Amino acid sequence: MTSSARVMVVEDAEAIRLAVLSGLGSAGYVARGVPDGTGFEQELNTFQPDLVVLDLMLPGRDGFALLDVVRGRSDAGVIVLTARDGVSDRLHGLQAGADDYVVKPFELSELTARVGAVLRRLRRTPSTLQIGSLIIDVDKGLVLRDGRPVELTRTELRLLGHLALHRGQVLSKTQLLTSVWGYDAYDPNLVEVHVSALRRKLESSGERVLHTVRGLGYVLDGPR
Repeated sequence: MTSSARVMVVEDAEAIRLAVLSGLGSAGYVARGVPDGTGFEQELNTFQPDLVVLDLMLPGRDGFALLDVVRGRSDAGVIVLTARDGVSDRLHGLQAGADDYVVKPFELSELTARVGAVLRRLRRTPSTLQIGSLIIDVDKGLVLRDGRPVELTRTELRLLGHLALHRGQVLSKTQLLTSVWGYDAYDPNLVEVHVSALRRKLESSGERVLHTVRGLGYVLDGPR
């Protein structure tokens, strides 16, 4: 189960836009960034995104105007980014047709998780994966091995969920740090420790499903 969902990021702050594009790319999405509403309709028609991450405070045409365009021309999901955290502001965005909102400043890992959640609600990505006797339900946070629940920490569950969304794809430590923890310049031993703990829990009573590809990273897949 790999994600090839297309995500458009509309954000005028270049540093934020590039960071979000990098994080989404590391998470396996096909991402495209635009700085404002100029030519937005053409971009929407050409790229045909499954989801739009949309800043509300844009120069020229604001995010609410672009949200109307998305709702009139596309069935894409929409997550709005806003610096306003008041209840009325959030309600305005949701009532205008947004599927979710994220308040600035935000953690990249949270935004990536919300992108995945909205896409799953829209059924653009599957939520359940089975590898032999291992069953992972990403939405419910449920993991079963041979029909028995596997108790995981929140971080282990996020890590497993990300690997599950990219089954068969080798993910580097840097990709995992960026997508699961929200860092790309952090101790890679953090990944090794959590992968080892996760492997012990998943494979205590079954075949190996979490593999190390020497020099490249880790992959969740069937026995090799």
